[in-house]
Amino acid sequence: MARVTRDEVKHIANLARLQITEDETTEMQESLESILNFANQIDEANTEDVEPTCHVLDLQNVLREDKAQEGIPQELALKNAKETEDGQFKVPSVMNGEDA
Repeated sequence: MARVTRDEVKHIANLARLQITEDETTEMQESLESILNFANQIDEANTEDVEPTCHVLDLQNVLREDKAQEGIPQELALKNAKETEDGQFKVPSVMNGEDA
């Protein structure tokens, strides 16, 4: 059974930047103990024959074979561009003189 002290509750409240009264401290103490006791129920599960795993399902990444392919020609890539310069897309400057 998990025990939570009043000092621990006050410390947690301080970390959370909460101002709590003495009555609220008692209430939070009981609530936190109840939550911890509920979470500790997992310790009762028999895991003797269970292999450690990082996921409950047997999932595998499905990756395609990494093969080099010929890309599209530069002229075709630039075909619908509003403006080009020296074989590249020309776009408005995103930095003004103050940023440089």
